Amino acid sequence: MRDDLMAVDVDELRESVAGAARQLGRRALVLGTAGNVSARAGDVVAVTATGLVLADATIEDITLVGMDGVVRAGACEPTSELDLHLGIYEACDARAVVHAHSPAAVALSLVADELPPVHYAQLALGGRVPVIPFAPFGTAELAETVVAAMRSRSAAIMAHHGSVTTGHDLGAALSNIELLEWLCGVYLSAASVATPRALGDAQLAATLDEVVRRNYGTAAPVRRD
Repeated sequence: MRDDLMAVDVDELRESVAGAARQLGRRALVLGTAGNVSARAGDVVAVTATGLVLADATIEDITLVGMDGVVRAGACEPTSELDLHLGIYEACDARAVVHAHSPAAVALSLVADELPPVHYAQLALGGRVPVIPFAPFGTAELAETVVAAMRSRSAAIMAHHGSVTTGHDLGAALSNIELLEWLCGVYLSAASVATPRALGDAQLAATLDEVVRRNYGTAAPVRRD
């Protein structure tokens, strides 16, 4: 086994990616083969295979590649969006990438140029989420535009295509894609009535201050005087 695989528990890495793929299928965020998942450990990336029905993913369906894109292990060709995954890993410190053809995100991409901050939870994604202009799947053009958009955020929407999120691990990336889908649904529901109101920069900054002050999202014991 190559030196770059010796320091990685490859079975654990591959199984974690397969498990995340199955979750995407169970949560109706992908349809059939429409989506892909990866996780990085050192210079090794475990990624779903091309043509994989994500809901049925097993460890054998996960391919290991180096950051140079060369296959290190696995029987199947990696996803056609491999360049997108590797580009994101090169551009930021993410350790997991999830791409889905989630219906609310696709619908929003048909009517808007971005998802404005409609809820303070959107801070977790970096605020405004851009809609990337359409480019065919698997192309260098698509990979380059998505990577450029995600240097300062953990989510993007690809026009007429789907959504992509990152995280410090697979659990975080999955949570982010679920959050993005929920936010897109909220926006579309509001837009069916009137133009949605977005949070302003000052409101987002004030909310972020509260998040930091309260250590929001972290369990804490009851204080007893």
